[in-house]
Amino acid sequence: MAKVLMKGNEAIAEAAMKAGCKYFFGYPITPQSEVPEYFARELPKRNGCFLQAESEVAAINMLYGASGAGARVMTSSSSPGVSLMQEGISYMAGANLPCVIVNMMRGGPGLGSIQPSQTDYFQSTRGGGNGDYRTPTYAPSSIQEMVDLTMKAFDVADKYRNPVFVIGDGMLGQMMEPVEFPEEDIDPSTLPYKDWAADGQVSKRGHRNIINSLYLSADELEAENKERAKKYQQIVENEVMVETTDLEDCDIVLSAYGTIARICKTAKAALEEEGIKVGIIRPITLWPYPYDAFKDLKCKDILVVEMNLGQMIDDVKIAVEGKQKVHFYGRQGGEIPVADEIVEEVKKILGR
Repeated sequence: MAKVLMKGNEAIAEAAMKAGCKYFFGYPITPQSEVPEYFARELPKRNGCFLQAESEVAAINMLYGASGAGARVMTSSSSPGVSLMQEGISYMAGANLPCVIVNMMRGGPGLGSIQPSQTDYFQSTRGGGNGDYRTPTYAPSSIQEMVDLTMKAFDVADKYRNPVFVIGDGMLGQMMEPVEFPEEDIDPSTLPYKDWAADGQVSKRGHRNIINSLYLSADELEAENKERAKKYQQIVENEVMVETTDLEDCDIVLSAYGTIARICKTAKAALEEEGIKVGIIRPITLWPYPYDAFKDLKCKDILVVEMNLGQMIDDVKIAVEGKQKVHFYGRQGGEIPVADEIVEEVKKILGR
């Protein structure tokens, strides 16, 4: 397979079409507008449907309908736009409907800025809408990983009948890198038949399917939520992804995700030139979180680095169970931590 130089946002859209996504509903917002632009240009050429909705609220409800009919569907947005989708995402989780949602995060809260950020960690991993639901969340750190995880997200969404997030920051959406794609698009007709879909195929199954998230009986809703809890446990057991580096013998561990993990690798190289041994834990799935990666660490300190006020730090503290001291370094508002800042923070922690 030949490599092609692509911008992150455009690579996501191409990956989705390669994965058999024939329906995209969305709304432009910086810094992810190239995603719907690419779909608008390319999806009709592949016998698909691109539709710019009148709002993010409309877009997520269009996903509800198309997914309910059995199609592979996707939307993309940035932080305030994803906030508007939260009710619809909760409805889709409640109706056990698969979809892929891409969030190229920008500064917040509110309209914030159009600069890169990682302030939607809580929103993505805790469920921003109402009810007890969870959404698998992938955090790629390169354009190739963005392609691979977007394609994987469709399979995971279908497997568990659940919304799945792919999140990056505006920097990842705008940068360009060489990437590889499968040669052929997946033909949706070759995918496993969704016997739960409301697709009008009454003769195939002998009854009509109903897509719904409303349960007026307390007993019925409790039973449904218990079944969903079993599904979430299966996701926890089967879908964790993490990259770990040099944890066996280190003075400190850096933990970061997405593009910040790349900057941490640069900081690691600089620190090791000065004789400081550094390990790295990079969660690839933010939920389910790779808690086990933090077990049996020999060092005393962990530095969490994010572009926010400290959100993943909560999961790291849960993971270490008080065995290590957890520190935080972050930048906000679109400011990006640089390797020198991380190096100085590590030296401060270690008293060097």
